[in-house]
Amino acid sequence: MTTPDGQVRRKPIPARGIAVEERSAGGVVVRPVANALMVLLIRDPYKKWGLPKGHIEKDETGEQAAYREVMEETGLNEVTVGPELGTIDWHFRFRCKLIHKFCQFFLMATEDGATCPELEEGITECIWVPLEEALHTVTYDNAREMIEIAAALLEDRTQTFPPWS
Repeated sequence: MTTPDGQVRRKPIPARGIAVEERSAGGVVVRPVANALMVLLIRDPYKKWGLPKGHIEKDETGEQAAYREVMEETGLNEVTVGPELGTIDWHFRFRCKLIHKFCQFFLMATEDGATCPELEEGITECIWVPLEEALHTVTYDNAREMIEIAAALLEDRTQTFPPWS
């Protein structure tokens, strides 16, 4: 549409609003089986394969939240938290709010393979898959990136993590 003075008038772009920031933490959990390293994946409420993670509570560090969330979502009895892998972020809408989520990940290890998914939170399945298969099975690209970083750390023979190496 053109105004009387010849200017092009466009419809205003509706403001998307300012994103609310949320912080989460989670883990790439590995365990030895025979001569292979297995990675723990969860099936989330969207029926996609991802990594265990959740909100950082008040007065909690990222490392503490990652430990708590992995234990809650997977039912593992014992997990050792290792080095930080990095932080991923993404935007999504929830109940008409724009959310900018930041999630800090840690490499974790366990020798316990027994899991119990947290059904109340929509986690319907936990599976252990070989490291290479995890890279192909995980649904989310940013989670795949965390697995790749974990794999590189695990290949570094100067690392003292995981505890059984």
